[in-house]
Amino acid sequence: MEKVKSGTGLTATIEPFDSFWEAPQNVEKGFDSFGKFYRNNYLKHLPQNRDANILVISCGYGYFVHLLKAVGYSAVSGIDSDPEKVRIATGKGLNCTVESAFAFLENSPGSYDAIIAEQEINHLTKEEILVFLNLCRKSLAEGGTLMVHSLNGANPITGSEALAQNFDHYNTFTEYSLRQILDYSGFVEVNVFPLNLYVFYGNPLNYVALLADRINTLIFRINFILYGKHNRIFTKKIAAVGKKKDAAR
Repeated sequence: MEKVKSGTGLTATIEPFDSFWEAPQNVEKGFDSFGKFYRNNYLKHLPQNRDANILVISCGYGYFVHLLKAVGYSAVSGIDSDPEKVRIATGKGLNCTVESAFAFLENSPGSYDAIIAEQEINHLTKEEILVFLNLCRKSLAEGGTLMVHSLNGANPITGSEALAQNFDHYNTFTEYSLRQILDYSGFVEVNVFPLNLYVFYGNPLNYVALLADRINTLIFRINFILYGKHNRIFTKKIAAVGKKKDAAR
């Protein structure tokens, strides 16, 4: 187990939100695997302007920062509360620094065109999530984009297990509740979307897993309808983007 962090001001002490905890044991391989995941799931939701000022929170070893730099974004920075992870990121020439997320955001009003939380927001309590979303909204420029992701509580196989399997998971979300908190926090044009885990198209087994996932989704959808539920997204994780309302609107 990695050393317990302190001083972040967050409830979670084993795996605090403002660091990245999803990396594989082979950290170097994560640049390729997470790069494929981010490229397939996230890139299309980010500003097309390659000069956009983008902040990656809980950037860890710099997986997302690395990808954004590789596809041409010129003003990307990352923050993470773990000095060792940031050391590896900066060793690759990435613009990452050691910061606590909440304190950093409090001092960055209106600074960014896009903010991305690389760690799941499930590592925050409900109260902390609302504070975090408010800080992100204030740190975005008018019309700026926020992207967050979460464990999907609607998945009948992984939803409840995901909540119980980590001491620092305080909640899960569905497509409805994830949209609900972004709407409540003042974001507009909120879009909740599934996160596809099967993005390794060079591996034939990826297509088998993708087919099984599609079949499961159909079965889940039918059963939810039987119980009067309208959920449509059953992937293991879900994400959402929302925009800071333009003052002129």
